[in-house]
Amino acid sequence: MRTLEIAVLLVSLAAAGVIVFRKRERRLDTAVLSSLVLVVLLHGNMDHFRLQMLPTYLVAWILILGFILRIIKPQAKERLQTRKNIYMKKGLLTMVVMALTAGSMYLTHVLPAFSLPEPTGKYAIGTISQHLTDQSRDETLSAVPGDKRELMVNVWYPVDPDVAKQKPKEPYPAELGEAISLVFGIPKQLFSYLTTIPTHVVQGAEISNAEAKYPVLLFSPGVRSTRFQSMTAVEELVSHGYIVVGMDHPYSSAKVSFPDGRVIPYTPEPEFPTSAELYENNVKGVSIRAADSRFVLDTLTTWNTQDPNGLLEGKLDLEHVGIFGHSYGGATTAETLAQDQRFKAGVSLEGGFWGTVAHTGLQQPFMYMMTGTTAESLKPSVTKKDKVFYTEFAPRSKVCHDQKSK
Repeated sequence: MRTLEIAVLLVSLAAAGVIVFRKRERRLDTAVLSSLVLVVLLHGNMDHFRLQMLPTYLVAWILILGFILRIIKPQAKERLQTRKNIYMKKGLLTMVVMALTAGSMYLTHVLPAFSLPEPTGKYAIGTISQHLTDQSRDETLSAVPGDKRELMVNVWYPVDPDVAKQKPKEPYPAELGEAISLVFGIPKQLFSYLTTIPTHVVQGAEISNAEAKYPVLLFSPGVRSTRFQSMTAVEELVSHGYIVVGMDHPYSSAKVSFPDGRVIPYTPEPEFPTSAELYENNVKGVSIRAADSRFVLDTLTTWNTQDPNGLLEGKLDLEHVGIFGHSYGGATTAETLAQDQRFKAGVSLEGGFWGTVAHTGLQQPFMYMMTGTTAESLKPSVTKKDKVFYTEFAPRSKVCHDQKSK
């Protein structure tokens, strides 16, 4: 919980204690009411309200009304109530306050207002957003014939710290909340507060001249996700002197917003009756994303000699280009490496191997990272398989494993 959220919670509990344990006293009631209203207004103005705190807001509203009634209601009417009724009302108020307060504490624990770790490198981080159109490719997923493939990318690049200090830090964009909502099936309103969380990124800063040029990394997010999903990794890499280019892949990424106001939402895949059909669909989808990656590298090559923004010209070390991605983006990483030798290395964060790479393998250095449950799924002796395991291919994979064991 943030500081002012804790303050709202504690002042609300204290105010409830005054109602339950203290007799009416206009001066005290007015002071508590003023404190409660003040801390709520400060929280809303400085932290911004968020849905996780809704139970505590209800408590505060009930208490504000209660104190207003205590201040304006004649003292005599309280004496007309029996002691039993008074105790019942105060007991009910106590239970409601405790239950709603516990609700807020649980929700803010599950969906916290986090802060990004401080990057450990010597550079600050700048960014620029770009809308790209590949005129050589038709958009096969669009309902409009003749549409060309369009992408949104962000370029994050090293900046001198003294320059960055003069500029405000960029908050997380709304696209992150949209992505989390899609991935976990949780209402996106619960993540509206993410736009109040600052990153370490600044807009409009010049690239650092500490180095003549910087190695380049492309980043591909998972299905239903966004180019902003791995900001901790992006910031850390840039702080150590890399230029990172995050790509959104329309129709498989979360909602992609273009500068002209157009929006392309995520398009769910149909259900496939067999794993073989799902596999072939993944081959097709990853092939589109790999083509996106090659096009982005083509664009960067052009910018290195003539950047329309006058920012990256001559600053891109295109002899040292890598790519990394998560899930479907990890599969994009492997397939891009297989198709284009300009990419010298790659890291897949639990991605599949769909397309050319499944038949040719890789020549470039490649790292694969997976969770423990996925690693367990690869053991033939394990019967409970992770979702990435294709049951139709299990007999074939078991034969290969048995042959290697011999």
